[in-house]
Amino acid sequence: MTSRSIVVVSAGLSQPSSTRLLADRLAVATVEDLRGRGATSDVQVIELRDHARDLVDHLLTGFPSPKLRAAIDHVLGADALIAVTPIFNASYSGLFKLFFDVLERDSLSGLPVLIGATGGTARHSLALDHAVRPLFAYLNAGVVPTAVYAASSDWGQDTAAEPALADRIDRAARELAGAVITHDPRDRADPFASPTPFEDLLRTVREG
Repeated sequence: MTSRSIVVVSAGLSQPSSTRLLADRLAVATVEDLRGRGATSDVQVIELRDHARDLVDHLLTGFPSPKLRAAIDHVLGADALIAVTPIFNASYSGLFKLFFDVLERDSLSGLPVLIGATGGTARHSLALDHAVRPLFAYLNAGVVPTAVYAASSDWGQDTAAEPALADRIDRAARELAGAVITHDPRDRADPFASPTPFEDLLRTVREG
């Protein structure tokens, strides 16, 4: 069986958090769908709350800590990414944005991505399409059509997803699994494939 690497990025701040809960359910559904397609999966979860200080240091210095470097390498080497953020003030969280700010411009180019978000009320669900999806479009990632938003009312008393949410999770997982199966990792852009000659860089500085 072909093995696929799935990385889950969760920007939940509390522990446990509804953001991590949604991320886990998306990962489980994707793994199950991939299994039905004859592929095994290796899932790596990255909790951004564990890297908050290192992310700020990286933004200020340009150098990631070994722990943050390992997390970034997991994302860059993945066959698929599941990215889930809480919604604050009608947009993704600052911690979520900070992580993707430190990635190279084309490092996610062509990577199959499933986006999700959590919030207190359903009225914040539009943030997925007016904030989160454009972020990954800018990074040239291959975002699947279905995004999953979970409001507080979507969770049952026993933390099991209500049927409507479960249906969205299953649909999004099918789309991501399908994208992973058909995606060729060799299609990922290599930012160092066509480097600018040093002489050209110097000429630009002189002429600028």
